[in-house]
Amino acid sequence: MKPPPIPVASHAAELLTIEQAADRISMSVRYVRRLIAERRIVFYRLGRSVRIAPADLTALIASGRVEPITSASVWNEVRRVA
Repeated sequence: MKPPPIPVASHAAELLTIEQAADRISMSVRYVRRLIAERRIVFYRLGRSVRIAPADLTALIASGRVEPITSASVWNEVRRVA
């Protein structure tokens, strides 16, 4: 499998620090560090620094989306079980 492309120099300024990423998603720095440690989010290591692309934060948020329950989905589930 081919690795994803590295951001070009013009996009390097758009990469976020861990603190900026935490502020952007209104979570703690500790939570973002845990996401990185568990490899649940894509990140870039620049020397000892870690940076996160805003698009990767958006992808993380989208992956956690849960659709609301509707009466049609409940009835479909009841019919499937019966």
